[in-house]
Amino acid sequence: MAQLEQLTTPLDGVVARMRVLDAALPRHDGVAVFNRVYLAVTEAIDRCVDTGGFPDVRAASTLDVRFAERYLRVAEGGRPPACWRPLLLFRRHPGVRPLQFALSGINAHIGHDLALAVVDACRTLGCEPAELEDEFELVGDILVSVEERIREELMPGPDLLQVADPLTHLAGSWSLERARDAAWSAARALWALRGLPDLAEEFTERLDAAVGLTGRMLLTPLPD
Repeated sequence: MAQLEQLTTPLDGVVARMRVLDAALPRHDGVAVFNRVYLAVTEAIDRCVDTGGFPDVRAASTLDVRFAERYLRVAEGGRPPACWRPLLLFRRHPGVRPLQFALSGINAHIGHDLALAVVDACRTLGCEPAELEDEFELVGDILVSVEERIREELMPGPDLLQVADPLTHLAGSWSLERARDAAWSAARALWALRGLPDLAEEFTERLDAAVGLTGRMLLTPLPD
């Protein structure tokens, strides 16, 4: 496996790990498809941090690193939560298109991991979720802009872009902006439940299962 490059910031570290995965995974592997998308997102966030685009650089870096680490633990062979299992199970299925892999990964990472990453970051920084809202929104804006580009790159030619086309239907049934809003609500709920560990665990498990169900639907094999 490729060696990690020399690092200067925590964000450089997660970017380097994603580049190692990009070099190691087969190009058409479903995790590799998502990894390329997420690498582009993280590089964009890293540039935004470097150019002073975030009001609080430490908060933004902490949130993004905690966020990325949840995906990297799965991609590097850790035990996956339920939300990631559909992508891991279908990652080599010939009937699943690249856009489906990308959306399923984004769904797992935004719908589940982002909410937990906000809580992780709050604990690290000793702050409330409200103090991270500006950073959360800016990260979300970058995600939306990259997702729009990815949809354009991974959708088939215009002759297939019909309302009745199954891929068009699947792609249109999921919204990153709605998932981002739900993640923020889930993060606030988890923070409010931090003194009630049994309820927090139950909430997290149900969130994980629900996001996993959506991810499985997004990976419905399609005819050629």
